[in-house]
Amino acid sequence: MKTKTLLTLLLAGASFVCVAQNSIVGNWKTVDDATGDNFSIVSIYQGSDGLFYGKVSKILMGPEDAVCIKCEGDDHNKPIQGLVIIRGMKMVDGELRGGKVLDPNNGKFYYGKLYLKDGKLVLRGSLDKRGFLGRNQTWLPAD
Repeated sequence: MKTKTLLTLLLAGASFVCVAQNSIVGNWKTVDDATGDNFSIVSIYQGSDGLFYGKVSKILMGPEDAVCIKCEGDDHNKPIQGLVIIRGMKMVDGELRGGKVLDPNNGKFYYGKLYLKDGKLVLRGSLDKRGFLGRNQTWLPAD
C-alpha cells in the first residue's frame, strides 16, 4: 500500500515538474529580428483578473532608461523597462490568445498569440484577429 502511494506521489510530482517546465508563464529573452541579439527579457505572468500579461523586466540591448516615445496615451514616454507589452491574453488550449501586443519601437498595438514550440516561445503579432497579416518572433527561455 505504501509503495502504491509513494509511486502515485512521485508520478504526480513528475507531471507537475513537466507542466511547469513547459509553461508560457516565466521569463523569456526577446531576440532582435535584424541582428539575432538578445534584446530584452519579458516576464509573462497571470494577473489577478485571470488574464495574462507580459512586462519588459530588463533591457539587454540599448539604454536601460529608454522610453516609449512613439507610444500613445498612458504609455507615451514611459520607460520601456517595466512597460507591459502583452495585455489581456487568455489561455486557450495551451496558447495565449485574444489580447494585444505593443511594439515599443513603433508604439503600435497588434493582435497577439503566444505558444510554445520546441521549448521556445513563439509570438505571433498581426494586424487582423485571425493572424493572417503578421509575423512571428521566437523568444528563448531566460531562466
